[in-house]
Amino acid sequence: MKTLIRNGKIILEDEIIESDLLIDDDKILGFQNSDDAKVIDAHGLYVSPGFIDVHTHGRKGADTMDATKESLEIMSREHLKTGVTSFLPTTMTMPIEDVARAMDAIGQYKDEVTGAKIIGVHLEGPFISAKYKGAQPESAIIAPSIENYKALCHGHEELVKKMTIAPEREGALELIDYLAKHEVSVSVGHSNATFEETVKAIHYGANSTTHTYNAMTPLHHREPGIVGTAMLNQRLYAELILDGKHVKWPSARVLAEMKDDDKLVLVTDSLEAAGMPVGEYMLGGQKVFVKDGRAELENGTIAGSIAGMNEEVRHAVEHLNVSLVKAVNYASRNPADSLNRKDLGRIAPGAKADLIFFNANIDIMHAMVDGIVKF
Repeated sequence: MKTLIRNGKIILEDEIIESDLLIDDDKILGFQNSDDAKVIDAHGLYVSPGFIDVHTHGRKGADTMDATKESLEIMSREHLKTGVTSFLPTTMTMPIEDVARAMDAIGQYKDEVTGAKIIGVHLEGPFISAKYKGAQPESAIIAPSIENYKALCHGHEELVKKMTIAPEREGALELIDYLAKHEVSVSVGHSNATFEETVKAIHYGANSTTHTYNAMTPLHHREPGIVGTAMLNQRLYAELILDGKHVKWPSARVLAEMKDDDKLVLVTDSLEAAGMPVGEYMLGGQKVFVKDGRAELENGTIAGSIAGMNEEVRHAVEHLNVSLVKAVNYASRNPADSLNRKDLGRIAPGAKADLIFFNANIDIMHAMVDGIVKF
């Protein structure tokens, strides 16, 4: 069935145009008219590619590690309200059996969610550094190996699209090589790696840094660390939690200035407290307290975010001083490209018809997934 979108300001990869947009079933046909299409009037709203969140643990009381259909459905519906049309449910550093159970649930229910699409899984750990564990429980950290990785997947290796690893750990480079050859985006994070160790990880296939600045070796004038590598090496996509809590605005702007426009990736790293009132929640079996717009453990460690992706796009425009086109790319095209999904994250002929309509404040008014109006 054909759908024609009219009277919208269409956000492309390099400009905003006013044109008709024709969709056929789940694909974008092009910028043309049609006499036999259902018409949707955008009423002057921006029409944007749907956002893609490659790092999110949960939302609205639901968490990936709940390993239930209900929680995945809640995450799917609630992410769509923030403009996210595709996401990677992200696991925690937890015992193998817990991660395996989450993988089983995603494998069973990923095609049954009714909001944003589940396009794979991001395994955040458990092959990380205890020094930079952040909010990840140290007791569940284990040695990186192909054998342990397969145990985590529990027969669902095809679901894994991204994995966070500390490359300095023994056995990590062999696993990075294995993952890269299986088209998994390998992200350096929760890591004590030096500049040289990070460069070696890139040589073996790493292509990303996890929530850049957070839980990693910082930039120092005698040791550039992971942050320095992320800034200098344009082979790396750099995740950024742009909530103003994880990274101060000037530091975020420095990273944006250093990275090529197509290499910065906004992520929420949201947890179950996202979209919920001030109070006490859980993350990986640990209590999390939300107050003053920030989520933290009992010891004060920052623990994921409560931001929505549309908020982060707004922050990019306001605090990184970039155009709306660039800000949208950070949340759509770039994360899609980091996963080698050229059919997502852009408005172009042949791409998936995953579209969102928003106003000047980037409040999400409507959303389409695979050409179907969902919200």
